[in-house]
Amino acid sequence: MEANNLNPDKWIDLYADYLFNYAVTRVSDAEIAKDLVQDTFIAGLKSAKNFKGDAAERTWLIAILKRKVIDHYRKINSKKGKAEIRMSYSSQTDAEGDWLEERIADPNSNFENDALENEELGLAIQNCISKLPKKQAQVFTMKTIEGMETEDICNALGINASNLWVMIHRARTGLMGCLNQNWF
Repeated sequence: MEANNLNPDKWIDLYADYLFNYAVTRVSDAEIAKDLVQDTFIAGLKSAKNFKGDAAERTWLIAILKRKVIDHYRKINSKKGKAEIRMSYSSQTDAEGDWLEERIADPNSNFENDALENEELGLAIQNCISKLPKKQAQVFTMKTIEGMETEDICNALGINASNLWVMIHRARTGLMGCLNQNWF
């Protein structure tokens, strides 16, 4: 194949099965794998002008697919965390529990407008955070309280996203236990 010469008309016939097998082994879901392969072909078409011909067409498409798989897991992980701990701590709602982060940040909540109770909760949370292992407290504070992006936290602390989410889960579990014992 000549340098800088792509043949998108034959991609499906030549590479679809290979790319699908590659994707399905990484995401373990055939439908998601099909979507990722489709996204790969679309991205390949959009960035065809960037193809230098240094690698084979299939190698170039695999590199695009690898990024699509990574993006898929980043998207999943960015949705994690808000669905990990439910706590029942308010008699002012019919819900069985509310997300801790949403309750703290919700300016329309009657719960937060009760200054004394809000101050007590804030002190209880800070007290419980101080009892967490240092790294868990740091990660929880950066992500949940300061609202930093996952990638920024990972870069700052030299950890990967999976490790970050494990630490956040452990911090939330520890906070829930501490708050249930000391505040609720």
